[in-house]
Amino acid sequence: MSHLRIYRDDTRPDVFEDHTTFETIRDAAAEANIRFERWDASQPLAEAATQADILTAYAEAITRLERDCGFATADVVSVSASTPNHPELRKKFLNEHTHSEDEARFFVEGSGLFCIHHGGAIYALECTKGDLINVPAGTRHWFDMGPSPRFVAIRLFTDPKGWIADFTGSDVAARFPRFEKAA
Repeated sequence: MSHLRIYRDDTRPDVFEDHTTFETIRDAAAEANIRFERWDASQPLAEAATQADILTAYAEAITRLERDCGFATADVVSVSASTPNHPELRKKFLNEHTHSEDEARFFVEGSGLFCIHHGGAIYALECTKGDLINVPAGTRHWFDMGPSPRFVAIRLFTDPKGWIADFTGSDVAARFPRFEKAA
């Protein structure tokens, strides 16, 4: 189940807002310019589904996002505890960064924690199967997949080069609960 906890960014990490329903999560996320939607993620996927299989299964949703948001390309990120380099991948995403384009993810399996730093607050949004999140270009954020990750997400990009981060150098991400504490 999706969950949004909002913390002040200048104090110890005590939750000052807690949202567990789709409507309240969507509305609170919108205050930070985050698009949060619930999409159908019921396409049957084989255990060994390839990137092509997943993109084909969700072609209609991808086409809609490409049309609505101007995305040019899509790929699939799939990480589990058996992914050999998952600790390094987790570490890569844990520092606050921005992108020159929107970061859109549609979770078709599992979950992950997006933390958005906006307006003096940290929006810690656990995304689960069926969630679509779109973090606007230039928004400070980080992502935590947890120590035992399990998620499959479709990523959409306007630049065919894909995921390119501009790290802020801030230590803010280290001061807030990780996936295993927040989830």
